[in-house]
Amino acid sequence: MNRPLRVLSIFGTRPEAVKMAPVVKALAGCDRVLSRVCVTAQHRQMLDQVLEVFGVQPDIDLDLMRPNQSLAELTASILTHLDPVLEDEQPDWILVQGDTTTVMTAALLGFYRKVRVGHVEAGLRTRDRWQPFPEEINRRIAGVVADLHFAPTAHARQNLLSEGVPDWRIAVTGNTVIDALHEIIRQPAPPEVDELVRRIGLDEPGRRLVLVTAHRRENFGRPLENIFAALKALAESDPDLRLVYPVHLNPNVQEPAHRMLGGVPNITLLPPLDYLPMVHLMQRAALVLTDSGGIQEEATGLGKPTLVLREVTERPEGVEAGVLKLVGTDAQRILREAQRLLSDPEAYRQMAQAANPFGDGHAAGRILQALLDFDPRNELER
Repeated sequence: MNRPLRVLSIFGTRPEAVKMAPVVKALAGCDRVLSRVCVTAQHRQMLDQVLEVFGVQPDIDLDLMRPNQSLAELTASILTHLDPVLEDEQPDWILVQGDTTTVMTAALLGFYRKVRVGHVEAGLRTRDRWQPFPEEINRRIAGVVADLHFAPTAHARQNLLSEGVPDWRIAVTGNTVIDALHEIIRQPAPPEVDELVRRIGLDEPGRRLVLVTAHRRENFGRPLENIFAALKALAESDPDLRLVYPVHLNPNVQEPAHRMLGGVPNITLLPPLDYLPMVHLMQRAALVLTDSGGIQEEATGLGKPTLVLREVTERPEGVEAGVLKLVGTDAQRILREAQRLLSDPEAYRQMAQAANPFGDGHAAGRILQALLDFDPRNELER
């Protein structure tokens, strides 16, 4: 009998954990696979929240988060701490997801160790190396190294083909975030969501929720201040709106957020939310404003019109489908587009009813099958 396929899933941030949890569960449920999980804990607190809600127990926890560490320091730390893990584990495959520093570094180590690399959510591109920063380059490096590319959409597949990736190395799977959403929305809303709804009066007639996330590195400084100016103006323009903003822990986000928004009566600033309450809060939202990548997909999966606080997105499918709209970081443009959606029922309906281009909730099973079907003889024949 052939030995099980040894697969080591490596991730370090909350978005990675959300999107890898369905894959980890699919691997664990297959008797042809020996699945192991290693976390770098690039984001410690936010990562742990997701591991708990999905019931994922890491086999190896490198615990590498340090306050205010630079990208170079983080990369060096992952390289030096993860390499001995690969030496000990001897996996047949490394699985990485998305575009973080953990992804880029783990993929590079896989190349150094001659371990095959599977890239979940492969092929997303903006073609602008500075937006998102450093994620665009992280993704490209992982793409150069990967042996299998799990593209979430046909658009992502086409990006890979245009870069010379052979078609047989690409599997279009859908995005695993939709798998995760299907699992989360089956769970009841936690008490903290109901308490927040009562506290801010969202259960009163005429009140509408605008959910905000803004934390991108390339938006630090003036762009974030422009976003916050738009949020303040939006809140002041309609006292029935309730803006809720879970503020990222990075000091570059915390300081201007509390300075500019802390005294606005109908804006509620929260600590970062666990994934379960975040999804249930998103379900209640009338409108989402975000510069996040994953929330673009999650809001789309929930049918929530979303304004993307970026100039470019690596998820153009959502823009083409009409459920996402790029508005950048110009305060007047953000305010104008938000007010239009909140005051024009037809414009709102068109975005809310747009088709979801990101998948059907069965991406993890397709990723598992692609790993099992991989034939190394293809590498010799081409």
